[in-house]
Amino acid sequence: MARLHTKKKGKSGSHKPAARISPAWVKHSREEIWGLIEKMAREGKTPAAIGQLLRDEHGIPSVRALTKKKLVAVLKEKNLAGNHPQDMIDLMRRAVRVAKHLKANPRDTSNKIKLSNIEAKIKRRGKYYSSKGILPKGWKYDAEQAFLLVK
Repeated sequence: MARLHTKKKGKSGSHKPAARISPAWVKHSREEIWGLIEKMAREGKTPAAIGQLLRDEHGIPSVRALTKKKLVAVLKEKNLAGNHPQDMIDLMRRAVRVAKHLKANPRDTSNKIKLSNIEAKIKRRGKYYSSKGILPKGWKYDAEQAFLLVK
């Protein structure tokens, strides 16, 4: 299957192992992992960065296998999750960055097209998240609000 905004075809990324059992070599308890997640979230780290730090520095291969909950669910339980999903925030950051570039370089037509592609992706995901109840009903993307949200 081809990619959405390019003519490229490619293989999908890596996959986690099918087994969701906690490995015997992990010495951290569920409460310790929750404490580490809470500490990193209070420092302002994103869920992806928290998972990467847990994997690389603390030797925790999968938060879900050890805590029986996803990392974002743990953050929501501790009231540390943001109002918007992290992938939406990342896309909005990208759109703001490209819009700033276009203000400085108004004749850059290829990035004008890329900005419209990014905004289309934001709108599609916004429609999906509002239908699932993650975002409020009738949520609309606005470039100025995205600029303020990303700051």
